[in-house]
Amino acid sequence: MKDKSKFIDLDVSIRYVENEEGPTLAYSETSGVSILKQEGLFFKDLNQDGKLDKYEDWRLPPEERARDLASKLSVEEIAGLMLHSSHQIIPSVSGNFFGATTYGGKSYEESGAKPWDLTDQQLAYLKKNYIRHMLIMMVDSPETAARWNNRLQAVAEGEGFGIPVNNSSDPRHGFDMSAEFNAGAGSAAQVSRWPETLGLAATFDPNLMRKFGEIAAKEYRALGMTTALSPQIDIATDPRWFRFSGTFGEDPRLSTDMGRAYVDGFQTSEGKNEWADGWGRDSVNAMVKHWPGGGSGEGGRDAHFACGKYAVYPGNNFAEHLKPFLDGAFKLEGKTGQASAIMPYYTISYNQDQKNGENVGNAYNSYLITDLLREQYGYDGVVCTDWLITEDGGEQQDAIMTGKSWGVEHLSVEERIYKLIMAGVDQFGGNTELRPVLEAYQIGVEEHGEAFMRARFEQSAVRLLINIFRVGLFENPYLKSEESRQTVSCPEFLQAGYEAQQKSVVLLKNKGQVLPIPERKKVYIPKRRLPAGVNWFGAPTPEKLEYPIDLDVVSNYFDVTDRPDEADFGLVFIETPDSGIGYSREDLEKGGNGYVPISLQYKPYTAEFARERSIAGDPGGNDDRSYQGKTVATRNSQDLEAVLETRERMRGKPVIVSLLQSKPTIVAELEAAADVIITHFGVEDSVIMELLRGVFEPSGLLPFQMPMDIKTVEEQLEDVAHDLECHVDSENHVYDFGFGLNWSGVIRDSRTEKYKIYPRSLN
Repeated sequence: MKDKSKFIDLDVSIRYVENEEGPTLAYSETSGVSILKQEGLFFKDLNQDGKLDKYEDWRLPPEERARDLASKLSVEEIAGLMLHSSHQIIPSVSGNFFGATTYGGKSYEESGAKPWDLTDQQLAYLKKNYIRHMLIMMVDSPETAARWNNRLQAVAEGEGFGIPVNNSSDPRHGFDMSAEFNAGAGSAAQVSRWPETLGLAATFDPNLMRKFGEIAAKEYRALGMTTALSPQIDIATDPRWFRFSGTFGEDPRLSTDMGRAYVDGFQTSEGKNEWADGWGRDSVNAMVKHWPGGGSGEGGRDAHFACGKYAVYPGNNFAEHLKPFLDGAFKLEGKTGQASAIMPYYTISYNQDQKNGENVGNAYNSYLITDLLREQYGYDGVVCTDWLITEDGGEQQDAIMTGKSWGVEHLSVEERIYKLIMAGVDQFGGNTELRPVLEAYQIGVEEHGEAFMRARFEQSAVRLLINIFRVGLFENPYLKSEESRQTVSCPEFLQAGYEAQQKSVVLLKNKGQVLPIPERKKVYIPKRRLPAGVNWFGAPTPEKLEYPIDLDVVSNYFDVTDRPDEADFGLVFIETPDSGIGYSREDLEKGGNGYVPISLQYKPYTAEFARERSIAGDPGGNDDRSYQGKTVATRNSQDLEAVLETRERMRGKPVIVSLLQSKPTIVAELEAAADVIITHFGVEDSVIMELLRGVFEPSGLLPFQMPMDIKTVEEQLEDVAHDLECHVDSENHVYDFGFGLNWSGVIRDSRTEKYKIYPRSLN
C-alpha cells in the first residue's frame, strides 16, 4: 500500500491510498473501513467483510456496481436512498425557517459546537433513516463546508455498506437569495457571481453557458456538492409566471441550447480528471426541471401555491414544452449523454393525460412519468419529486411552505408515496421519514406481492446508486479545506463571472446617444421606496426608503449629488412590477373566489380583458377561477413615480433608467420619460457603472418579448411563446425577443442569425 498522505481534520482522520493505475482512495480511520489489495491494486472494504465485492471494485462500470449493491440492501436501506432531505443550514443556528435542530440536545448557540459539527437530526438521518441525499441550503464558508462534509461522510462510511452521501444544492451563483428556488444564492460560501439564469440566456451564448457549468461544478465539488438541482429548462410561455426568472426565457430553441450546454458543463470531466464516459472528479449530476414544463400556469399563477396548481394548454402546445428536455437535456454533446436526474413540477398538466385521464400533480401521473418519459422517450435516470409534495396542505390557497399534493389531497401520505412509486418516481424531495415509505412498500406487497415490490425498489436503488458511483464518491468522498478555499471563488472564476455579467446587460433605449458617458460627470440618484409587505416565506417586511445602489461604487465613476439641478443626468433604479401571486384573502373575505390578476404594469390594473371563466378547476368544488373585472395594485408602484419625478426634476437633462427584471415588464408607462433604458437580470453595481462609462459595449439580447400593454398579456395563450404584441419605443424600436442595442444601433450578428431573429424597427 502506498500511503500518499494523512490529513487530520480535527476528530476525523482521513488516510489516502494511491493506485498507480486507478483512483486515489480516501477513508476515515474512525469509520472502521480498511483497504483490500488484489492484483497489485487497492480497494476499500466498505462493508468490512474482508473480501472484494463487485460494488467495491472501481474497475467495474457504475451500472454493474449499482446492481450488485442494490441486491444486497435491505428494504429499509433502499427506502433511505429514496429520501432527499429538507434544506440544511450549516451551521444550524436557532430561528432558521426550516425547523428546530440541536447539537447534543442543545441549540447551536448553547452547545459550544463547531460550525462544521453534525446536528442530532443529521446523525439520525444517516444512522436511523439511512438517508444518503442531503440538500445544502446555506453554509458559512468553504472551510466549514469541507469539514462538515468530512464528518458527514465519515459517519456514512462506517454504517452498513459504507454508502457515501450525495449532497445537492439549488442554484447558488446568482444574486437573488430571497427566492426559494435560488435558496443558496448569497450564502457566505463565496462562490463566483454570475447573472441570474435569465441573464445567462440574454447572452445568447451556449458556449458561455457551458463555461459557467464547468466553473460552477468545480465550486460545487469543492463544497462537497455532487448534485445540482438545476437547470430550470421550462419554457416560460406565460410572462406573469412567478418562476420566470429561473428559466432561459420563452423560446424553445434558446432554452434547449442553453439547457444542453448547462448540463454538459456540470456533468462533463475532461483530461486527467475524467474516469470514464465523461464522468470524473469535476462532474456534478444535473437534475433538470421541471418535467413536462411548468411555464404555462393558468393566469400566470405558480404551483408553489394551491391557487396556481394548474398548468393549461389553450394553444394545444404541450409538445413544444418537451423540446428542452428531449432535444437538449436528453441529447448532450458531451460523453455523459443525458442529464442524470429529472424533477417533475408541482403542477397538474390539465387534461394532458392521454391514457388514464387523471388530473393529478405531474409526479403522480403515471402517463407523464412512465408512459411518456420512461417508455416513449426512453429516460432511465433518476426521477425525484419537487419538495413537500407528499405532505398535507393547500387549505390556504396562498401559503407556500405547506404540502403540495395537488390532485391527491384525499390520499394518506403513504398512499401518495405508493402512487409516486407506481408512477415511476425514484425519490421524494424534502422527505426525511422512513416509515411512510415502508408503509407504501407494504401496500405494494399486498397488491402485487413481495417479489414485485422488491424488484421495483431495487430498480430505483440502482438508478440512485449509479449517480453516486459516477462521481467517484465511493472511492473518495472527502475534501481538504484549504483546497476548497482556494478553489471556491478563485480569481479566474470571479473574472469569468464578471465578464458574463457584462455580456448579460441589454441596452433597450439610447435616445440621442446619451451613452456612453466617458468623462466623470455629476449624477442624481433618487432613493427607492418600498411599502411594508411580506416576503415569499409569508413573514412581514418593513417599509424601506434607501438608495438602490452602493454610492461608494458610484463615486468611483461619477460624482454623486442629491440636487437634481446640479446633476448632469439622473439615474433611476427600478424593478419589475410586483402585484403578488394572483390570489387575495381580502377578495375571498368579501365574497369573491379569491383570484385576482397578476399585473406587469406599475399602475393599478382592472382585469377588463380576462377570461370570463377559467379553463381549469377542482372537480366538485369551486371550479371557476376567473378574476375578470377585479383590480390589483402593484407593490412597487413608486418605481414609476420615481422615473416620472426624476424626469421633471432634471428639466430636460438626460434620465437613465436601470431596470432589474425577473420577468417581462410593461414599460409603456415610463419609457417616454427615459432617454436611456438598461435592463438586466442581476449584476454587480459596478457593471452598470462601467456600462454607463463605456468600459464595455452592451451586447445582451432580450430572452423574451416585452408586452405593449396588459391587454396583450391577458389575450396571449399561457402555453404559446412569442404571442405578445410588443412595445414600440419613441425611437421606433420594437422590444421583441432578441432585441438589443450596442453603440452602433440594433444588434444584428451571428446570434440573431442563428436564432432566426430579425430585430424589428419601424424606422
